[in-house]
Amino acid sequence: MQSFLSILPLVIIIGLFFLGWWYSSPKQKGKRGEQRVNDILSHLPKEYHILCDIVLKTKKGTTQIDHIVVSKYGIIAIETKNYRGNIYGDDNRKEWTQLIVTKVTFAKKWWKTYTYVTKKHFYNPVKQSAGHALKIKELLTAYPHVKIVPIVVFTGEAVLNNVKSNHHVIHEDKLLEVISGYKATYLTDNDVQTILTILNENNIRESVSDRQHIKNIQATAREVNETIKQGVCPKCRGHLIERQGKYGTFYGCSNYPQCRFTVRQRYK
Repeated sequence: MQSFLSILPLVIIIGLFFLGWWYSSPKQKGKRGEQRVNDILSHLPKEYHILCDIVLKTKKGTTQIDHIVVSKYGIIAIETKNYRGNIYGDDNRKEWTQLIVTKVTFAKKWWKTYTYVTKKHFYNPVKQSAGHALKIKELLTAYPHVKIVPIVVFTGEAVLNNVKSNHHVIHEDKLLEVISGYKATYLTDNDVQTILTILNENNIRESVSDRQHIKNIQATAREVNETIKQGVCPKCRGHLIERQGKYGTFYGCSNYPQCRFTVRQRYK
């Protein structure tokens, strides 16, 4: 007993170390972000129906959607990112950048501040959310005119001042405002229930591992890029038309204003 007590402090230290490692792991951070968004969505009126952690089968694997909100006003597909620091990205980059600046002052050198910069890259969430919208569209062939809105939501202490996108890339505090902004009616109550049934019946979440899901995200991204290359809108299957805007040439969907998908350039 005495020998156990002598090593107890070491056991506690090791346990706390692994607990901190587990808590800060990307998987757990992602789950906390998704739970935060789920809590926010719970404040929507009862006419909005919320599906969480939906995995749908695609031609090249699967796609996982953090949240789907279905109502008579259309469908919202939400991709959640629980990041902190400054986020840099636009619609065309393959990867976005997370920049974390940490300033530290040590007791022995209290007059001096040290700055540490951590840079990480992650797959473009706008392309990811476009893939989600495309898959939902494929499932709902009986509802060709239903509005499907992809939204990228950052939770935590993310700063989005350096994000340039023509799509909804927002902080969590803007989520309810954006959803509530869509008021045109596309579906009846029976339509909503039918769509919920279709999405639930196609949900294969229990059979997909997280590792396989990462591979599937990459496959979905290639599928979206290939669709754009063919001059087809990945959101609604309309045609991509060359247009002139404030910042030069871009390609927009032929179904504008019902569909606002744009891309700076078509892939060759």
